[in-house]
Order: sequence, then C-alpha cells, then structure tokens
Amino acid sequence: MPHAAQDRRRHRIAQLLLWTVPLVWSSNYLIARAAAGVIHPHLLALARWSLALAIMLPLAWRGLAKDGAPWLRDEWQQLLVLGGLGMWICGAFVYIGGQTTSSANIALIYAATPIAIAVVGAVLLNEHMTRSQAAGVALALAGLLFVIARGEPRNLLAVRFAVGDLWVLAAGLSWTAYSVLLRRWPTRLGTAERLVAITAGGIVVLLPFTALECALLPPLPFTWKAAGLVLAAAVLPGVLAYQAYSYMLRELGAAKSGLVLYLGPVYAAFTAWALLGEPPQWFHAVGAALILPSIWVATRGR
Repeated sequence: MPHAAQDRRRHRIAQLLLWTVPLVWSSNYLIARAAAGVIHPHLLALARWSLALAIMLPLAWRGLAKDGAPWLRDEWQQLLVLGGLGMWICGAFVYIGGQTTSSANIALIYAATPIAIAVVGAVLLNEHMTRSQAAGVALALAGLLFVIARGEPRNLLAVRFAVGDLWVLAAGLSWTAYSVLLRRWPTRLGTAERLVAITAGGIVVLLPFTALECALLPPLPFTWKAAGLVLAAAVLPGVLAYQAYSYMLRELGAAKSGLVLYLGPVYAAFTAWALLGEPPQWFHAVGAALILPSIWVATRGR
C-alpha cells in the first residue's frame, strides 16, 4: 500500500477513535465512585497498571527486546516522567479526589484541559489551529459547560470547590503535560511498545507511594468487587483507552486528541442510563448537539 494511502487510512482510524475512546474512558468515573471504601486509591492505580502491563507485555515483548533494547538507555528518564504523569498522578490522584468532590466539579476542572493542551501544544509543538478549528473547540467547551450547568448558567456560579478538587486539578495539569511530552519527546518505540514501557515506568513511581499508603491507612479486605474494579480499570480506561489515545496523539496531534475530554460527560450520561437506569435529560441533548459537530469542525483537515 502506498505511503499516502497508509497515511490516509491511519488518519481515518484516529478520527474514528476520537469519537469512540471517550465512551471507554468515561467508565473511569464509575470506577472512581465505586472504589470509595472498597480499595485504596494508590493500590487501585498500582493493581490497575500492573494488570495492564501483564496484558500488554506479551504482545509488545518482541519489539521491546529487539537488538538488546537500546531505547532503554536513551529513554528511561523520560519513561519515568511520563509514567509518573500518566499512571500515578492521572491515576491515583483522580481516585483520591473522587472521594471528596462531585462529578460535576471534576468535569468542570477537566473542561479546561483541552484548552491547556491546545495552548501548550501551539507553543511547544507548533500545532497551530485554523479559525474554524478554534471555533469548534470553543463551541465544544460551551456545550460541555451547558451540560455541567444542567441547562441553567446560574448553576455554574453555585459550584463549590472542595479539597478533592485540588487533586483533580493536579491530575488535569498532569494530563496536559503527559499529552504534550508524549508527542514532543522522540522515541525508537512503536505506539504499543512505548505504552508498555511508560506503564512500567509508572509502576516504578507508584510503588513507594502505594507502600506509604498501605502503611498509613487501615487495610481494606480485597473482595471480589475490588478485583472487578481493578480488572475494569486495567482493560477499559487502561489498556484500550491509553493505547488509542497514544495512536491519536501520533496521527492528530495533542490539541485535537485532547478534545476527547469534551465528550466524556456526554457519554457518561448515556452510560449511567444503561447501567444505572438514569435517563439523560434535555440539556444532555443540547450539549451533545453543540459538542459533536464542533469536534468534527475542530478535527477536519485544513
């Protein structure tokens, strides 16, 4: 297949993932809520990524071990940084924050993350967007805020911030840094192999903090529910979502890939309908009507 045709095919796949990955990622909101009092945050993050590593490693081992793994000598420091940002802070911190803050606050904080990714990406990666693409980003943000406000703008003024919001804010900033650095730092590895290496780096960073958590907090019995949460977190917002996001970053850039965060609350509303019997409200439909076409505008070719 000619290179141009391969490039077009990869770009189409990345654009398709842009619409489907948020549905998988939104499962992490349900996992975070269900984990309170069942499994400690750092232990959940460590178990999640350890299982994810066990799933991904056999598929990527040949690429990782090729020629004596020269990438390890050159990239190990970057892998620790990316693992700390993507697996420790964006993992355990969200689970900690979810214990003391509302889902509306989490969504409101993360609403600014794609804007931050676009700004930092423009400065560090020269990912300049056209006026129509910038307008699409703005409309997507407006649609998300409409959902958070439940159709009444005054509700945004009634939001009260808690200690947990600081943890979520740190996770949002960390995701911005992870997204930009993942694209900025060169690598010898393919997408799948690099995620395995980053996951291993994240586990190394998580280990001492998990040990400290276990030493300071009273132990919780490891139940079947805890095991199910670990499995769900490893497969859905872990292996599947991170692999797809890495692929999108490579094909679409940091600014456009960051738009997946806008779709999360919309998809979460329909997930709650399917799993919890909570039907979406009219403001979800209005928000989706703003967000969905806006993302198409923001991610189309120049």
